Amino acid sequence: MAPTVRLAPLRRTRRALRIWRTVLTLIALLWWDGQTWTYRGGVSPERRQERQRQRAQWLTAELLTLGSAFIKLGQLLSARPDVLPAGWVAELAELQDRVPAFSFDRVQSVLEEELGQRCAEVVDLDPDPLGAASLAQVHRASLRSGRQVVLKVQRPGLDSLFRLDLDVMHQVAVVLQRHPSWGRGRDWPAMARECRRVLLRELDFRVEAQYAARFRQQFLDDEQIRIPAVIWELSTRKVLCLDYLPGIKVNDREALVEAGIDPSAVAEIGAASYLKQLVRFGFFHADPHPGNLAVAADGALIYYDFGMMGLLSDGLRRRLGAMVRAAASRDSAALVEQMQAAGVIAADIDVGPVRRLVRLMLQDALTPPFSSNVIDKLSGDLYELVYGQPFRLPVELIFVMRALSTFEGVGRSLDPAFSLVAIAKPYLLPLMTSSGAGSNDLFNEISRQVGALSSRAVALPKRLDDSLERLEQGDLQLQVRLGESDRQFRRMITVQQSIGQSVLLGCLALSTALLAASSRPFWSLLPAAATVPVAFGWVSIQLRLRRDQRLEQMPGSSRS
Repeated sequence: MAPTVRLAPLRRTRRALRIWRTVLTLIALLWWDGQTWTYRGGVSPERRQERQRQRAQWLTAELLTLGSAFIKLGQLLSARPDVLPAGWVAELAELQDRVPAFSFDRVQSVLEEELGQRCAEVVDLDPDPLGAASLAQVHRASLRSGRQVVLKVQRPGLDSLFRLDLDVMHQVAVVLQRHPSWGRGRDWPAMARECRRVLLRELDFRVEAQYAARFRQQFLDDEQIRIPAVIWELSTRKVLCLDYLPGIKVNDREALVEAGIDPSAVAEIGAASYLKQLVRFGFFHADPHPGNLAVAADGALIYYDFGMMGLLSDGLRRRLGAMVRAAASRDSAALVEQMQAAGVIAADIDVGPVRRLVRLMLQDALTPPFSSNVIDKLSGDLYELVYGQPFRLPVELIFVMRALSTFEGVGRSLDPAFSLVAIAKPYLLPLMTSSGAGSNDLFNEISRQVGALSSRAVALPKRLDDSLERLEQGDLQLQVRLGESDRQFRRMITVQQSIGQSVLLGCLALSTALLAASSRPFWSLLPAAATVPVAFGWVSIQLRLRRDQRLEQMPGSSRS
């Protein structure tokens, strides 16, 4: 035991140093990318975008190297387009959770430790895993009753490694929060605590078993959807036992055609099932990539892996219904108002530029003929919109957009004429009437708006009379706010200050040189001393100009 006690702190230290090395390297790379002189041939939006793509690929590779907790961290960060640029989000969203399998002996030891005497119920355990990921690997087996099952077995020692990595993540978050620029408008420690909560919960396979059972209950009456049943007596915190449901991978079009299955029908079943999850149940599969979807021999769609599930609260579903109504009528003002009410947009900002951006997005996305990848384009616009802007998108909403985009891509691979918008229409109608609660809610909403309009109309004559009286007395002032003009005016003032400081520095330097060459050189100390504060002021102005230039070149700044 003594060597183990001595090695544990050493392992923690080495692991922490490895993580901090990655963090400091990333910070250094981001600083380097922020310097315009580091771009060969001059800086341009294309060169910046290429740099960002390279850095995102580097970060993805580093997260894979760091292991389980950081692979999951990358997947969570890919749901935060308000924290990372769109290019980084897209790269991290492709992070594949696949690592080499661990030995079959360790699988057996985990099963014996977790199941005890119940382990005797498992026979014909296949030593070759069906799949291996950062948290666990899956083996096919048979029970003594003849029931065909799969066993998801957690990697040994994962809990202690996770907690170590999460402790270091929190230390990194505290340091980031103290930075004057990176900490502004973000709460990194809160994000670290949320990551800890989500990741530790995912280590408990009993939670996943509950998710799988609840998800299966939603589709018990739907013959076109299959979800494996949980074998509760063989499921523990580190082992999950499910029915074995074989199928053809959902995006393998050739295999589907050979099996006599219509790919177009599969695409429609998948899209319809996901829309049911969102609109009817509010409980949805948050990671429906092709590896977690298969097609049974009779054409039914099979869902696998229930570690990442999303839940839409009743309040958020009602807000989504109001947003869908506003989007369908292309009422950008009402849509922005609902987004503010839902906490998606900060309440204390000038919503004028936001309305213009939303209006352009609605016009581009909802103008027929609809693009085959309308959701993908809309989510891309949304990611660019929220980064560096006063938006705080709920993580559940990001998972919804990503899942819909995934289904859209799968649908296009199965059927080039696939249109998610066309399939979505009958499912959006109940959502537009406040999540299917009936027509009363819609009528009440219309009545409320009519009442608000009536009260404004009654007050309009008095407001006009007050305004005319103030105009006659000379008390009425017209204020025009031009954001771009204000920005350019401030920049012009800063440049003028920079020129003035440069001229003053030149004069002081020349005076110092002339007095130093005179008969009384000690007088040169006066202009030399005056040069110091002027030089500090000049450096401060240059840093301000460079910061403003970087802000103007950030994605989305040209629209704001």
